[in-house]
Amino acid sequence: MLNISHISKTFNPGTVNEKRVFTDLSLHLDPGDFVTIIGSNGAGKSTLFNAIAGDFIPDSGSIEVNGRDVTFTPSYQRAKHIGRLFQDPMRGTAPHMTIEENLAMAAGSGGWFSHMSRSDRERFREKLSQLNMGLEDRMRQPVGLLSGGQRQALSLLMSTMNPPWLLLLDEHTAALDPATAEKVLELTQKVVAEGKITTLMVTHNMRQALDLGNRTLMMDNGGIVLDVKGEQRGKMTVNDLLTQFKVGAGKNLDNDRLLLSE
Repeated sequence: MLNISHISKTFNPGTVNEKRVFTDLSLHLDPGDFVTIIGSNGAGKSTLFNAIAGDFIPDSGSIEVNGRDVTFTPSYQRAKHIGRLFQDPMRGTAPHMTIEENLAMAAGSGGWFSHMSRSDRERFREKLSQLNMGLEDRMRQPVGLLSGGQRQALSLLMSTMNPPWLLLLDEHTAALDPATAEKVLELTQKVVAEGKITTLMVTHNMRQALDLGNRTLMMDNGGIVLDVKGEQRGKMTVNDLLTQFKVGAGKNLDNDRLLLSE
């Protein structure tokens, strides 16, 4: 489903601001994989997502999604098949448009602005009712009136309205209060499982990284220092993760946010 082969990238080469973010990075995901990613700030997690989404072109190497080489495909074209949620709940929706208009835009319904069909509205209402947030009764309200958790749940629904080849979740619950974050996370697991959507999820919670999905990656300095799945992952504790990080990275993990998130 996803095949990243030996990509390298240096920003601002030959200047005082030169920054190498990847050197010969490779990663393969099978269809239906749900992979969690953890790492300190600057480890390369969001930059990896940017590479997959097409925000920049690697200096070398290739990126394939669903068997297609997208290395040089513009981000707006990749967005048709790659869904993405960000940490900021405000980024995934258009606040001045109504809930149903946001959904129509995401679904690609013809003439969504003024000629939404009855079947479109019935489909949107059914999808919204699955969120258990009462949004199906507020379809004509501007999205800007929703809470952060409601907007993030709506963004998740929009990103998967037409099941994407790949779903990128960049700490999409980090800005929410604990109760709302838990609800959005439950919705995430349900949507991903029902759609059998191949997913990459960045999280700062080490316990969560082991409990969710079927595979866990740890990143450091633009590289993957741990890739664990199956029975080995099932037996791992947070302390095991810390030990394996030290083995792979050659240093202790010193990120307070990660260490305090168990």
